Amino acid sequence: MTIARRDIVSKKILTEAKGYLDVGFTHSLNPYSGCAFACAYCYVREMPLQKFKETPWGEWLDVKTNAVENYRTEIASLRRRQKPVRIFLSSATDPYQPAEREAKLTRSILEEMVVRPPDALQIQTRAPLVARDIDVLSQLKAKCNVVVSMTIETDREDMKRLFAPKAPGIGLRIKALREVHEAGIFTQAAISPVLPYTPDFPKRLEGIADRIWIDTLHIGDGAMGKRSARLGMPGLFESRDLAGWYRPDLHLLVEKQFKEALPEAIVRVSKEEAYPFDS
Repeated sequence: MTIARRDIVSKKILTEAKGYLDVGFTHSLNPYSGCAFACAYCYVREMPLQKFKETPWGEWLDVKTNAVENYRTEIASLRRRQKPVRIFLSSATDPYQPAEREAKLTRSILEEMVVRPPDALQIQTRAPLVARDIDVLSQLKAKCNVVVSMTIETDREDMKRLFAPKAPGIGLRIKALREVHEAGIFTQAAISPVLPYTPDFPKRLEGIADRIWIDTLHIGDGAMGKRSARLGMPGLFESRDLAGWYRPDLHLLVEKQFKEALPEAIVRVSKEEAYPFDS
């Protein structure tokens, strides 16, 4: 499928962190608008960014060509006002989706951050391409707190194909997370949202994730499950005999299983108000 791509000039690149990001982040940064991965459960489908667009989610992409210049100007302003800058990259797109291979917009932003670092940065992606930038991330981690968080919703490729057929394979994500971890960069495995997995899942993340972040369709869609319901997730789970995996207290069950398999201290649940850069 061809993605309708536009190069645009954006007014700003840093957005004040609110809602679920208000747990220590001060800003979000989205180099792109739109996302080619088009995961069925993505809460952005229910946000104004997509709700008022005629082109379906996953079929359009805006590239913010002046993102680096905006970052340079905006962080300078924040520093003059002595404001903290803890960035979540990204909240409404994937900074390492396929277009990034050629555009290298995310990489350019990271290179600018090496010169003008924030206080902290968390990269949120489901793309193995993040491993390409280990060289820049290694430079940046010497200047600020850096976390690379890889979304790994399940260890079952069949579940990945059902809910996110256009997203990279699970094995490739785990391999990339291992590479980043071995480079000495703090890593997080985001089980976000939890999809049906095998009993071996926690052990597959042992030794490659410094932190496990558990999120579900009920507590992580920004509307306590209402967005997920509007996206038809209850019906999809039920139609595949997976209704037991769609329940309000799922995070508690998953937390218990992961804490039994891994050190308790590294397992977090997203509804907890935990500062994301605490180790």
